[in-house]
Amino acid sequence: MPITLHLAQRPEANELLARSPLAALIGMLLDQQVPMEWAFSGPYTIAERLGVEDLDAGEIAAQDPEAFAALLSRKPAVHRYPGSMAKRIQALCRYVVEHYDGDAEAIWRDVTDGKELFKRLNALPGYGKQKAQIFVALLGKRYGVRPEGWREAAGAYGEEGSHRSVADITGPDSLAKVRAFKQEMKAKSKA
Repeated sequence: MPITLHLAQRPEANELLARSPLAALIGMLLDQQVPMEWAFSGPYTIAERLGVEDLDAGEIAAQDPEAFAALLSRKPAVHRYPGSMAKRIQALCRYVVEHYDGDAEAIWRDVTDGKELFKRLNALPGYGKQKAQIFVALLGKRYGVRPEGWREAAGAYGEEGSHRSVADITGPDSLAKVRAFKQEMKAKSKA
Protein backbone atom coordinates (compact mmCIF):
# COMPACT_ATOMS: atom_id res chain seq x y z
CA MET A 1 0.00 0.00 0.00
CA PRO A 2 1.50 3.38 -1.01
CA ILE A 3 2.35 5.77 1.80
CA THR A 4 1.09 9.34 1.60
CA LEU A 5 2.80 11.91 3.80
CA HIS A 6 2.18 15.60 4.44
CA LEU A 7 5.25 16.50 6.47
CA ALA A 8 7.25 18.66 4.08
CA GLN A 9 4.26 20.42 2.53
CA ARG A 10 6.06 19.90 -0.81
CA PRO A 11 4.80 16.94 -2.86
CA GLU A 12 8.24 15.93 -4.20
CA ALA A 13 9.79 16.05 -0.72
CA ASN A 14 6.91 14.06 0.76
CA GLU A 15 7.29 11.47 -2.00
CA LEU A 16 10.98 11.00 -1.12
CA LEU A 17 10.12 10.67 2.59
CA ALA A 18 7.47 8.07 1.76
CA ARG A 19 9.81 5.86 -0.29
CA SER A 20 13.15 6.39 1.46
CA PRO A 21 13.63 5.19 5.04
CA LEU A 22 16.92 7.10 5.19
CA ALA A 23 15.22 10.33 4.09
CA ALA A 24 12.63 9.89 6.85
CA LEU A 25 15.36 9.33 9.45
CA ILE A 26 17.24 12.42 8.26
CA GLY A 27 14.05 14.51 8.23
CA MET A 28 13.37 13.51 11.82
CA LEU A 29 16.96 14.31 12.75
CA LEU A 30 16.58 17.79 11.23
CA ASP A 31 13.28 18.39 13.05
CA GLN A 32 14.57 20.67 15.77
CA GLN A 33 14.78 24.44 16.07
CA VAL A 34 13.25 24.92 12.62
CA PRO A 35 9.70 24.63 11.27
CA MET A 36 8.71 21.04 10.58
CA GLU A 37 8.21 21.64 6.84
CA TRP A 38 11.75 22.99 6.57
CA ALA A 39 13.17 19.98 8.41
CA PHE A 40 11.31 17.38 6.38
CA SER A 41 12.11 19.15 3.09
CA GLY A 42 15.80 18.83 3.98
CA PRO A 43 16.32 15.30 2.66
CA TYR A 44 14.89 16.29 -0.73
CA THR A 45 17.08 19.39 -0.86
CA ILE A 46 20.13 17.27 0.00
CA ALA A 47 19.27 14.75 -2.74
CA GLU A 48 18.80 17.57 -5.26
CA ARG A 49 22.13 19.15 -4.38
CA LEU A 50 23.91 15.79 -4.54
CA GLY A 51 22.29 15.20 -7.94
CA VAL A 52 20.67 11.91 -6.87
CA GLU A 53 17.12 10.60 -6.77
CA ASP A 54 17.56 8.60 -3.58
CA LEU A 55 19.79 9.14 -0.59
CA ASP A 56 22.47 6.57 0.15
CA ALA A 57 23.90 6.28 3.67
CA GLY A 58 27.29 5.13 2.41
CA GLU A 59 27.59 8.01 -0.05
CA ILE A 60 26.62 10.61 2.55
CA ALA A 61 28.94 9.10 5.18
CA ALA A 62 31.82 9.21 2.68
CA GLN A 63 31.32 12.87 1.75
CA ASP A 64 34.10 15.28 2.67
CA PRO A 65 32.78 16.89 5.89
CA GLU A 66 33.59 20.45 4.80
CA ALA A 67 32.07 19.96 1.35
CA PHE A 68 28.95 18.37 2.87
CA ALA A 69 28.58 21.26 5.34
CA ALA A 70 28.93 23.70 2.42
CA LEU A 71 26.26 21.77 0.50
CA LEU A 72 23.84 22.14 3.44
CA SER A 73 24.79 25.80 3.92
CA ARG A 74 24.01 26.86 0.35
CA LYS A 75 21.07 29.29 0.19
CA PRO A 76 18.46 28.40 1.12
CA ALA A 77 20.19 26.47 3.90
CA VAL A 78 18.91 23.00 4.73
CA HIS A 79 18.73 23.94 8.44
CA ARG A 80 19.19 26.90 10.73
CA TYR A 81 22.49 25.28 11.83
CA PRO A 82 23.72 23.65 8.61
CA GLY A 83 27.27 22.95 9.78
CA SER A 84 26.32 21.09 12.94
CA MET A 85 23.48 19.30 11.16
CA ALA A 86 25.84 18.18 8.40
CA LYS A 87 27.99 16.52 11.06
CA ARG A 88 24.93 14.90 12.65
CA ILE A 89 23.61 13.61 9.33
CA GLN A 90 26.99 12.10 8.48
CA ALA A 91 27.22 10.50 11.95
CA LEU A 92 23.73 9.03 11.47
CA CYS A 93 24.67 7.70 8.03
CA ARG A 94 27.95 6.20 9.32
CA TYR A 95 25.96 4.44 12.05
CA VAL A 96 23.47 3.06 9.50
CA VAL A 97 26.39 1.80 7.38
CA GLU A 98 28.25 0.26 10.34
CA HIS A 99 25.26 -1.32 12.08
CA TYR A 100 22.76 -1.95 9.26
CA ASP A 101 24.95 -2.32 6.16
CA GLY A 102 23.64 1.01 4.85
CA ASP A 103 20.01 -0.20 4.89
CA ALA A 104 18.02 2.26 7.04
CA GLU A 105 14.86 0.16 6.81
CA ALA A 106 16.71 -2.69 8.53
CA ILE A 107 16.43 -0.67 11.72
CA TRP A 108 12.77 -1.64 11.92
CA ARG A 109 12.25 -4.36 9.31
CA ASP A 110 12.80 -7.36 11.63
CA VAL A 111 11.95 -5.97 15.07
CA THR A 112 9.72 -8.22 17.12
CA ASP A 113 8.34 -5.62 19.52
CA GLY A 114 8.04 -1.93 20.22
CA LYS A 115 10.69 -1.98 22.93
CA GLU A 116 13.31 -3.26 20.50
CA LEU A 117 12.23 -0.70 17.89
CA PHE A 118 12.54 2.12 20.42
CA LYS A 119 15.92 0.81 21.58
CA ARG A 120 17.28 0.76 18.01
CA LEU A 121 16.03 4.26 17.24
CA ASN A 122 17.22 5.65 20.57
CA ALA A 123 20.72 4.34 19.78
CA LEU A 124 20.93 6.42 16.59
CA PRO A 125 23.29 9.42 16.69
CA GLY A 126 21.25 12.59 17.08
CA TYR A 127 18.24 10.74 18.43
CA GLY A 128 17.21 10.77 22.06
CA LYS A 129 14.22 9.40 23.92
CA GLN A 130 11.68 11.90 22.60
CA LYS A 131 12.85 11.78 18.98
CA ALA A 132 12.91 7.96 19.11
CA GLN A 133 9.38 7.85 20.55
CA ILE A 134 8.09 10.25 17.90
CA PHE A 135 9.70 8.16 15.16
CA VAL A 136 8.16 4.96 16.58
CA ALA A 137 4.79 6.73 16.41
CA LEU A 138 5.51 7.99 12.87
CA LEU A 139 6.38 4.46 11.75
CA GLY A 140 3.25 3.03 13.34
CA LYS A 141 0.79 5.70 12.31
CA ARG A 142 2.06 6.63 8.82
CA TYR A 143 4.25 3.75 7.59
CA GLY A 144 2.29 0.78 8.95
CA VAL A 145 5.27 -0.51 10.97
CA ARG A 146 3.45 -1.85 14.02
CA PRO A 147 5.33 -4.46 16.01
CA GLU A 148 3.63 -5.60 19.19
CA GLY A 149 3.78 -2.85 21.82
CA TRP A 150 4.66 -0.04 19.41
CA ARG A 151 2.10 2.37 20.91
CA GLU A 152 3.48 1.83 24.41
CA ALA A 153 7.04 2.30 23.14
CA ALA A 154 5.97 5.58 21.52
CA GLY A 155 4.56 6.85 24.82
CA ALA A 156 1.99 9.64 24.49
CA TYR A 157 3.00 10.07 20.83
CA GLY A 158 1.46 6.69 20.07
CA GLU A 159 -2.00 7.61 21.36
CA GLU A 160 -4.77 7.20 18.84
CA GLY A 161 -6.36 10.49 17.82
CA SER A 162 -3.63 12.64 19.36
CA HIS A 163 -2.15 15.70 17.71
CA ARG A 164 1.24 15.89 19.42
CA SER A 165 3.82 15.43 16.68
CA VAL A 166 4.68 14.85 13.04
CA ALA A 167 3.30 11.33 13.47
CA ASP A 168 -0.20 12.82 13.63
CA ILE A 169 -0.07 14.99 10.51
CA THR A 170 -2.29 13.84 7.67
CA GLY A 171 -2.96 17.22 6.06
CA PRO A 172 -3.49 20.94 6.74
CA ASP A 173 -6.12 20.46 9.49
CA SER A 174 -4.04 18.05 11.54
CA LEU A 175 -0.94 20.21 10.97
CA ALA A 176 -2.80 23.15 12.53
CA LYS A 177 -3.83 20.97 15.50
CA VAL A 178 -0.24 19.77 16.04
CA ARG A 179 1.00 23.37 15.90
CA ALA A 180 -1.66 24.45 18.41
CA PHE A 181 -0.67 21.59 20.75
CA LYS A 182 3.01 22.54 20.54
CA GLN A 183 2.24 26.21 21.23
CA GLU A 184 0.12 25.20 24.22
CA MET A 185 2.97 23.02 25.60
CA LYS A 186 5.48 25.84 25.06
CA ALA A 187 3.21 28.30 26.89
CA LYS A 188 2.78 25.85 29.80
CA SER A 189 6.54 25.32 30.09
CA LYS A 190 7.10 29.10 30.24
CA ALA A 191 4.39 29.58 32.91
